[in-house]
Amino acid sequence: QVQLVESGGGLVQAGGSLRLSCAASGSIFSISTMGWYRQAPGKERELVALITSGGTTTYADSVKGRFTISKDNAENTVSLQMTNLKPEDTAVYYCNADATSWYEIGEYNYWGQGTQVTVSS
Repeated sequence: QVQLVESGGGLVQAGGSLRLSCAASGSIFSISTMGWYRQAPGKERELVALITSGGTTTYADSVKGRFTISKDNAENTVSLQMTNLKPEDTAVYYCNADATSWYEIGEYNYWGQGTQVTVSS
């Protein structure tokens, strides 16, 4: 099984920055994709950014130019550097990964517990 733990959330003023980190642990064999999703009150969970094992990245239009996703394969971590934060970025941010473990057959999708990001004006 694979566990994902997020960190780095908090309260910031508009225009500020935060860096979210997600650490994957457990019986990891491989990770094909890692990404960040967010869910604001009353809204559906949406993709913020993702990165494949090959380094290909995808961003939501609303965060392009402001957020940067990166990964460290050796440490099985993924980070989201958020700059020029806006009040509309306020949400619970979730780490997500498609991974295969040593003791399971096939690839499964895993979610972290989420970390709150609040941007005040």
